[in-house]
This record gives sequence, structure tokens and C-alpha cells, in this order.
Amino acid sequence: MSKYYKQTKIVVPENPIQELIKVNCLLKNLVHSGQFTEALHLFRQSHSSLHLRPDHYTVSTALTACANFHETRVGDQLHAHSIQSGLKRFPHVTNTLLSLYAKSCRLDSVKRVFDEIKEPDVYSHTTLLSACMKLGEVDYARRMFDQMPQRNVAVWNAMITGCTGNGHDEVAFDLFPSMHALGEKADKYTFASVLSLCSLEQFDFGRQVHSLVVKTGFTRRVSVINSLLTMYFNCKSVADAYGVFEEVGFEVGDSITYNAIIAGLVSIDRDEEALFVFKDMQTASLKPTELTFVSIMGACLFSKFARQVHGQAIKMCFEDCTSVNNAAITMYSNCGDIDSARLVFNRLQEKDIVSWNAIIASYAQEDSSHEAMLAYLQMQRNEIEPDEFTIGSLLASSDMVEAVEMIQAVVVKKALISKVEVSNALLSAFCKNGETEQASKVFNGMESRNLISWNSMISGFLLNGSPFCALHQFSTLLVQGWRPNHYTLSLVLSVCASISDLRYGKQVHAYLLRFGYFFRTLLGNALIALYSKCGDLTWSLRVFENMTEKDSISWNSIISAYAQHGEGEEAIRWFEAMRYSSEVTPDKATFTAILSACSRSGLVSEGIRLFDLMVNGYGIDPEADHFSCIVDLLGRAGFLDIAAGLMKDRGFGIEPSVWWSLLSSCAAHGHLQLGCIAAEFLIETGKDDPAFYVVLSNLYANAGKWEESAKLRELMKKCGVVKQPGSSWIAS
Repeated sequence: MSKYYKQTKIVVPENPIQELIKVNCLLKNLVHSGQFTEALHLFRQSHSSLHLRPDHYTVSTALTACANFHETRVGDQLHAHSIQSGLKRFPHVTNTLLSLYAKSCRLDSVKRVFDEIKEPDVYSHTTLLSACMKLGEVDYARRMFDQMPQRNVAVWNAMITGCTGNGHDEVAFDLFPSMHALGEKADKYTFASVLSLCSLEQFDFGRQVHSLVVKTGFTRRVSVINSLLTMYFNCKSVADAYGVFEEVGFEVGDSITYNAIIAGLVSIDRDEEALFVFKDMQTASLKPTELTFVSIMGACLFSKFARQVHGQAIKMCFEDCTSVNNAAITMYSNCGDIDSARLVFNRLQEKDIVSWNAIIASYAQEDSSHEAMLAYLQMQRNEIEPDEFTIGSLLASSDMVEAVEMIQAVVVKKALISKVEVSNALLSAFCKNGETEQASKVFNGMESRNLISWNSMISGFLLNGSPFCALHQFSTLLVQGWRPNHYTLSLVLSVCASISDLRYGKQVHAYLLRFGYFFRTLLGNALIALYSKCGDLTWSLRVFENMTEKDSISWNSIISAYAQHGEGEEAIRWFEAMRYSSEVTPDKATFTAILSACSRSGLVSEGIRLFDLMVNGYGIDPEADHFSCIVDLLGRAGFLDIAAGLMKDRGFGIEPSVWWSLLSSCAAHGHLQLGCIAAEFLIETGKDDPAFYVVLSNLYANAGKWEESAKLRELMKKCGVVKQPGSSWIAS
């Protein structure tokens, strides 16, 4: 119990007025220090005293305690007392009643109290408007706002901040220009609220507000500076954000300023810069906050930095902070250090739903479906209910249909199936496990769908070899009035490429041109692949040359297109153009494409040069695809001994695809001895691919080893290995 309460309890009043003043001061101190229970005890004692009679200050302070403590029952009693005692006529009593009911989300009571006020002041209006906006009565708030005879900046701010905090951004964007046009000057709260709303679509509007901030002299208000930083990062304009910070941020910035920069840089994957700002923050003698560590941990993608940042958080007494530990779990998971993530989780005393979701997502990221499920069961034992993020992670890690069906039962039982995110994750999991029929049942049973639902089904049909079902799904999407996004169109283009359907692909191409999607790099890449697989290299090149932005996939696609058409020299020309005339660096996929081009065109010397460039020029370790291409290149040209020597130099761990390339070359050139070695390795892998036996049998036959060829055919029959007849989806 507070010392104030103890002192008041033993006082014997000589002058009731002076004693009431003292009680009111003590009540005020208790409320300001957050000791609401003690404040209400003190009020009850003064109310029951024979010597003291609570006045309007006493009642309004007690009502404030009720509002902050969400004690509506006592608040109702005080409301009745204020009516009986006549104290309700005082503005600060009625205004505190408004605040009590607003914080208790009792909008009807707010309206009733407001209607009983004869002359509502600014606080009365702002409390009413804020409550209406918070509780969804936007139209009512706007009507009351329009009826007000006088509106000062506080009333405008109540409307604008109410809109920004409750998802009515478009109303706020309408109000701010109206306020400016009527001559009402904005203050720091107005600017901070409006700037926090601006995203890429409102970038020009945000810059205009910034100009007004400069013009009206608010550039040295730290809350406005912080909002400007957030706005520019939301709009992906890093240069403007740095400009604001360098202009005044160094002088007036606080921890929130640095937090805004760090969070902004992390959101656009400028992780290294975020770490430098984190260091500068401490150099400026500003202490990192909880939010600082939560943000900067998102920038740590290497265990070395992760441990340093985590150690600093512990050193600064954030060891028991749940949000910081949750961020640390995700940080270690992103670094691939699942053991450290598990250790942080196990040591965390107060785990919330975010903690459990973080560790389950960590296991899902590592494809540890068993560990993810065990964590979920432990979560259930701790009586923490799953949400859509929990279910999403569990489904993402599920590699068995039975596990997906079990999670589906949980989803239905917990009434989460109505959430579109959960249904989307469920149908994606069924598709991933090859159950498109069950995925379709989930899709058809959804109460509401979004575009992700449609995209997931189209993708599922594509991945499971049902391209015509995917095209039918896309047609249904259009018929039902949905408008596809760039990801939808890229999926459909991939479907068309998989079945070489040039006619349908051109229709999709025309659609994306008509609706302005062509500037999307993803779609340009898909179109290059489509035309290449349909045999129209001219259109692949035309699409590539008309792309405004090209990434590594764009270059890889055009190189692959020439490789597939046997145009090895042209593929090399585009590879050199990529190296010298673009900002994109060749990657592993680039070298796979160009080595494949050399192999198909028999460009042995160029292939060897490019393989050496990959290893020694770009420091890329050869993978299975690279070795397969170079072995195939050498083998096709008859340099079988060199190919075998290259494989010998690599040592252990040679992938079956490389041995298969060598076997094919041996069959083509009649190299029986080396072919037998390659075939023996392939048979030992345990894959009963009939092609191995057939190629080796033909190799024996071509070498005149008829008996060995016959024995191999007989072995195929005994092992039940049957050569599958060829088939085509093209109707005869």
C-alpha cells in the first residue's frame, strides 16, 4: 500500500477544506504514478469519512483511476454519485466520464454522456471523435465533426489520428488537405500521423507534406523527423531518408530516430548498413532499446554477428525480455544455427504465442517436420492455442499427407478453417504432397478466397503434372471476375511453356501488355522461357531486348534459349555481354546454361575456358550440373579419358547424373571398359532405371559382346526392370 494512503489514513482533520485539498493532491500523485488500486482505496476512505466531502476534483481523479484501470463497475458507481451530488455539471467530471467509457469501448455510454453536456469543449469533442473512430463508427464521427461550429487543431488531430490508427487511411488523406485549405495550421501530431500513412502509392503526397514541414519549421521536432524517416523507408527512398537524418537527425534524433533507420534498412534488406547505424547509435551515447534489438536482429544473417548482438542484448539486461528472445530465435534460425535457436527458446521463462511460432517456423525452415510437430504438441500441453501462423509453419514443414490431414482436423476443431490464410496453407500443403484432389476440396469449400488461393491451386496443378487443369483454373478465375497479378500470369506462362502451347501463351502475353504488367521482370523472364520452349527464338530475343530491368534470371533465360536451340556461339556472345555490359554477375545457373550450350554445340575449347573461368575467375565451386555438362561436352567430343580424369580429380561424392553423362558418351563412342565402370556405379546406386541396362546392353552388343548383352537383358527380366514405352501428349 502506498505511503500516501497510509499517511492519509491516520490524519485527524482540523480544517476539512485543507484536508480535502491534501487528499486531492495525494489522489493525483497516486494516479500519475499508476497506483490505481491505492487511489480508489483512498477515494473510498475519503467518501466514507464524516469530516470530508469529495468535490469535483476528487471525483474526476477517481474516474481517471477507473478509466486507466478499466474498473467499469466502480466507474458506474462514481457516475451515479456525480449525478446525485450535482458534480456532473463540472466539465472535467463529464470529460473524465467520456474518457472512462471510451477506454471501456462503451460507445453508447460515450454518446449519452456527450449528449448531456450543454456546452462541450474541445476535450469533449476529441474524446467522442476518437472513440467513434476506434470503434468503427466513422460515418457518425464525420457527421459530428461536420456539425461542429469551431474546429481547432486538436479536433482535426482527433479525426486524423483516429483514421490512421483504425484502418481508414483514405479518410485521413481527405482531411489533411481540407484542414490546410481552411487555414488551420498543422502541429507535430498532425504531421506525424499523416506521414506515417504514406506508402509508395502516396510518395508524391508525402514529399509535399515534407515541404510543408520545412516551411512551417517543424523539422526540429523529433516526432516529425521519425515519421519522415519511416515514410521514406516505406516508399523505398533510402537517399531521402538519409537526407532527413543527415540534415537534422544527428542533432535532435533520439533512440526512436535510430530505431526508425535500423528498421527501415532491415525492411529493404540493407542489413550491413543497419549494423553500421546500430554502431553509430551507441557512439552517439544513445542506449539501444527493446525495439532496437528486435530490429537489428533481423539484419544478422551470420552467426558471428548474431552472437555479438545477442550477447550485447544480454549485457544490457534484455535477457528475460520475451520480444528480444523471440527475435533472437528467428535470428539464429535465419543463420542456420538451429541449436542456438533451440537453446534461446528453452531458456526463455515467459513464452508467448510468438515464441512458439518462432521455434516451430525455425524447424519448418530446416525441413524438420518431426521437431516442428513435437514443439506444437508441447505448446498444446502448455495450454497455448495455435493461430494461423502456427498452422502455416506446421503445414509448410509437413512432408506426409497423413500429417497434413491431422493438421486439417486440428484446424477444423479450433475453428481456424474460416481464416483464408489457413485454408491457403492447407491447400498448398496438399498440393506439395501430390494430393491435388484434396486441395481442390479445400478450395471449393472455402467461404472466402483471395488471389493467393487461386495462385496456390494453379501452382499445385502445374507442379503435379496437370497443366490443363491449371489452365482451366485460370479461366475460371477470369470468368468469376478476379484480376490476376504478375505471379498468377507467370504461373500460367510456365504452364503454357510446359506443354508448348504457343497460342494460349500469346493470349496471356497480350493480356499482360493490355493491363500494363510488362514492366515486371518476372513476367519478362517467363515469356523468354515460353517462346524458347515453343521454338520461337526470335520472340525470346525481342522480349529480352524490350525489358526495362533485367536480373540474373533474365540473362540466364536468354542464354538457355540459345543453348536449347543449338546456338552455342550466340549463347557465348550473350554471356560475354552479361559480363561486360550489365550490372548482373554470372551465378551458378548462368554457368550451367553456358556450359550446356557449349556441350550441345561441341565447343570444347570454349567450354573448358568457361569452366576454368567459373572456378578461378568467379570462385564458384562446381556442382553436379556443371560437372555433368563438362563431362558431357568432353564425352561428346570423344575425350573420354580426359572426362574420366576430371572425375577422378574430383574424388568422392560424384553425383549419378555425371556418371550417366559419361555412360552415354561411352555408348556413343564404343568405349566398353569405361562404360562398364560408369554403369556399375549407376547400378550400385539402387535406382532401377531401365535406361542404364538398355544403354549398357547396347554397348556390349556394339562391341560384339553378344553373350554379355543377352545376360544383361535376362538380368533385367529377373529384377523386374521393364523399359517403359515412349509416349506423347500430342494427339496423333
